[in-house]
Amino acid sequence: MPASAPNRYAFADALKRGLYEAIFRRRDIREFISDPIPDDVIARVLIAAHHAASVGFTQPWDFILVRSVEQRRRVKEVFAAEHARNAAQFSGERREKYLSLKLEGILEAPLNLIVTCKPERFGPAVLGKTSIRDVEIYSACLAVENMWLTARAEGLGMGWVSIMRNDALAEIFGIPGDVIPIAYLCIGYVREFPDRPILASADWAQRLPPKSLIHFDSWNDAGDRTSPAAESLLKKIDDHSIWLSIFPEDSHDKPSRD
Repeated sequence: MPASAPNRYAFADALKRGLYEAIFRRRDIREFISDPIPDDVIARVLIAAHHAASVGFTQPWDFILVRSVEQRRRVKEVFAAEHARNAAQFSGERREKYLSLKLEGILEAPLNLIVTCKPERFGPAVLGKTSIRDVEIYSACLAVENMWLTARAEGLGMGWVSIMRNDALAEIFGIPGDVIPIAYLCIGYVREFPDRPILASADWAQRLPPKSLIHFDSWNDAGDRTSPAAESLLKKIDDHSIWLSIFPEDSHDKPSRD
């Protein structure tokens, strides 16, 4: 099909914009307000998570909604201990900056949520799992991403608390031994969404240029990057005009892609 030919399966530009808005405006949020989340909003977010892709249609995820303040206090204690251990790997100014960052909203958020993975949910024979044993874990991560994007579209902030111990979560929440905790998430409304990722604004790290992560036909492809096809694509990645049909130039509210 010629590049200029219409694709009848493509979304209209307005629908595309909604998708790209969610992707570019998604943030890892650590500060929340206490306003409750309506059940219909939570239901939509959970249904969207459940519609993630999964290898062999295994649907290996479960969702534990955590409102109990007592349980969240126990989780916060685990976080505090792991936070201190995490800090030990840094020194000097890097350590000071790490200790200054707010990295969770366990008690502030009105809702915490755990996404888990149950491998072999339908038995040991899994379509697509013969060679790569962790495909169900990867599938559960896709459910997290669906949840994150849908939450942002609903005006909810979400933060992944990765400074955590899975064995502690299993004990606190009675998670069976054959189920793997994948993500501990804090979810709630926010006063504002930052324009840039929080760690980028804090000068902890910056987003890598997409062009630096693209390879052609092999990992060691320095020569291939100079081919006409490679150069054309790499040039387009830096070309603002590829977004004009979705984010018109006169828009004053274009999301940051930093």
